[in-house]
Amino acid sequence: MLHLMLHIPFDIAIDPMERLLLVNFEKDPDALYVGFEPQVFDDQVNGKGHLVIGWRKDGRVDVYHEPGLHPDAQKYDIAGKGLAHMVEREMVHASFEVNDRGVQAHYEFQDLQERTVLIRVNENHTRKRKPFGLLAPMGDAAESPSAMPLVLLQDFYFVRKKHSEVTVSVAGRKHQADMLPLPIDGAKMTFIRYSTAPLIATCNPAFSGNLPAVALQESNKLVRHGHREIHLEWLKGKPAISRMVFQNTCHPVELCFDQPFPALESLGQTTAIRGSFSIEAHPSTGRIAGDYSVEKQGDRIKIVITPSKGWKPRPDKLSLRFLYTVAKVFKSWPATYRWTADIEALADGGFAMTSGWKRIKK
Repeated sequence: MLHLMLHIPFDIAIDPMERLLLVNFEKDPDALYVGFEPQVFDDQVNGKGHLVIGWRKDGRVDVYHEPGLHPDAQKYDIAGKGLAHMVEREMVHASFEVNDRGVQAHYEFQDLQERTVLIRVNENHTRKRKPFGLLAPMGDAAESPSAMPLVLLQDFYFVRKKHSEVTVSVAGRKHQADMLPLPIDGAKMTFIRYSTAPLIATCNPAFSGNLPAVALQESNKLVRHGHREIHLEWLKGKPAISRMVFQNTCHPVELCFDQPFPALESLGQTTAIRGSFSIEAHPSTGRIAGDYSVEKQGDRIKIVITPSKGWKPRPDKLSLRFLYTVAKVFKSWPATYRWTADIEALADGGFAMTSGWKRIKK
């Protein structure tokens, strides 16, 4: 029976998060900020507590977090044009909950200039929420991304204008929250949006080093490595990856290959293979699709992945179909990313890889 090591060039890292709220006031900006993004955590990776991203006018972000959190600064460097500052702040009585009437949130803290920031949202609507799923276009603003950010938002909705009290102020100066330009479910909406089940994934973070490997036998159709489940097909006695499932506490994320991705160990001396792929989590958040290529010359392998088909939503409302048609960035931004991996076969049978992402013009 054939025994070999299967080397794994792909990874989708998952950052746990409980809830997410985005408050924009770009049409009535502060001298420094155009929006705030509260996030709630309760896990072993980040700790327990609240965090608020300050979206700056220059495209960068400031991150304010409670003492109970210990966020990784590198994870926020892919937001917008990158991380400017990360500071610890007391947030007395910080709260963010979603009930039958909508969002109830309250944040108050001191910013970098020792100004008081106040965010208060009290939604008391009588009609039932009708949330949907979405891929947030967060990656559209990144200039030099270290990964492709996939912010997959289940149970996503907007704060309705009617029956809502919204206060956003910096140093006592109130700012008017932006409005959504079209109604959804027959109601006028603010551009304040939220998710009670966010899945924050980073696809193929930049990597330099030896690839991880898992032992494989010819009969294997499924092998596991950490949080990865690797499903295999055997083509003419050689293994190929049909899909990978990345487990997490929110919802599994699947990376599927239409033309199964050949195991690096099985490639001939001169090889050129092309295929397609897709990434999908909860059905409501749609899927990302594109193309891949593998080329080998001697001991050198080059892999290129491009999400050229962008995001494929599954809208269940006419208003969403219209929104995605008018605001093309929702569907098109992934197609501006390209991942390239340069791999070298080592004398001991292993592989070394250097990989990274670049934005491409469309």
